[in-house]
Amino acid sequence: MSRPPLPIGTWGKISTRVEKTDVKGKPVTYLAKARIRDHDGYVRPVTAVGGTKTAAERNLLQKLQDRARTNQSGQLTAMHKINHLLDLWEKRFEGMVADGTRSPTSLDTYRRSLKNHIRPALGELRIGEANTPRIDTILTKIKTRAGAPTAKTCRAILSGAMSLAVRYGAISVNPVREVDAIEAKPKNPPRALTAEEVTLLRKSLAADERAVQSDLPDLVTFMLGTGVRIGEALAVLWHQVELEAGTVEITHTIARIPGEGLLRKTTKSRAGERVLSLPRWAVSMLRARHAAGIRLDDPIFGDTLDGFRDPSNSRRAIRTALSPVGSTARRDLGLTLRALRRKTGMTRKQVAEVLTWPQTRIELIETGRIKVDHQLVRTLVATYNITPEDSPTLQAEIDAATQPAESDKLAWIRSHALRKTTATALDEAGHTARQIADQLGQSKVSITQDVYLGRRAANPAAAEALERAFEDPDLL
Repeated sequence: MSRPPLPIGTWGKISTRVEKTDVKGKPVTYLAKARIRDHDGYVRPVTAVGGTKTAAERNLLQKLQDRARTNQSGQLTAMHKINHLLDLWEKRFEGMVADGTRSPTSLDTYRRSLKNHIRPALGELRIGEANTPRIDTILTKIKTRAGAPTAKTCRAILSGAMSLAVRYGAISVNPVREVDAIEAKPKNPPRALTAEEVTLLRKSLAADERAVQSDLPDLVTFMLGTGVRIGEALAVLWHQVELEAGTVEITHTIARIPGEGLLRKTTKSRAGERVLSLPRWAVSMLRARHAAGIRLDDPIFGDTLDGFRDPSNSRRAIRTALSPVGSTARRDLGLTLRALRRKTGMTRKQVAEVLTWPQTRIELIETGRIKVDHQLVRTLVATYNITPEDSPTLQAEIDAATQPAESDKLAWIRSHALRKTTATALDEAGHTARQIADQLGQSKVSITQDVYLGRRAANPAAAEALERAFEDPDLL
């Protein structure tokens, strides 16, 4: 019976011999040799040298491993580490980004999940060891530690990577396919601003000096009048606006890519490229900005140097303008509490550990960005060995900070709520879901209906129809 051949990508026994000696006959160079079965099926010798027998064998082993990885057919084996598989998957995704079929922001998101969650948990395992129970356990831990959205992202990455392993012949079945679905609490239903909230929002931003400096009033007006994403609004150039026709062309979005900075890239999909008609009040706002002097290649909403603005910074500016920091009393109390903490020599982290609170909660209190009550403040200052009754000044600040503020009505608003407000307004005006999806630049109408359209409180027409249907007294 003939001896079975070496498996593809593996090698036989490593042998070594003295290759070179010095004048005294002492070995100075060793040669290590082995035969590897390449991925075309041929068995070939591979050699390496080193100053010692161990060094020669180590150098040869590295060459053999590199040869097994960088093969002509691109195949993997079940013995390859998952880190190597993830490297291949990431490189393929980079290629899709370069081709324009995937977004660079998606690549950035996936890289963070790979670095922070997947590689530490699975990277050193062999591909063949990544079975369904093990992956399911790891994803459950990620969900507990980082939340369901992060776990879903990790599941998508692992599914794509294991599909690649199946195509390359390392495994026969994708183990992620049978992993239990990642369930999460239902998201809050879509919430749009009412007409009264829109009026309050505009007044609040116009009266906020920092919001005006951040150019938020006009930016919010533009987003309400178009329904565009904040990155799309920041990417619009003046030559894309037709004031006479009252239209704006949406073709790009702004994203920050690590290592590259701000990038003006094409929209997420072809549906994102669109020409939108503007309401008269949005045109009036643009005319006023245009009259102040512009260059056609400048963004409408640029930074102080007429360059592109960072969407993250703009979102943060909106959150700051609309958060409870609008209450001066809360801001003053926060400064007092910060001074008391520093007087004790404690850090936020130390206080959070004593109270078993998230550290961010201490920060939000000290910056006046969270609604407080007497019990919360009493619990916090007890850590500093202080009671509010011992300090009339502190007690007065607490009383003032616990009063409702007008800005509380707007604290829930984020930049995406403006987009939902536009969608809901169009829905109430009788536009179809397809028309609204086209306005928002979405290819799937289901996303528009499920995520962007606020539910109406009642349908009077339904009641009228039921009254007509069941008006027979015998049915009562």
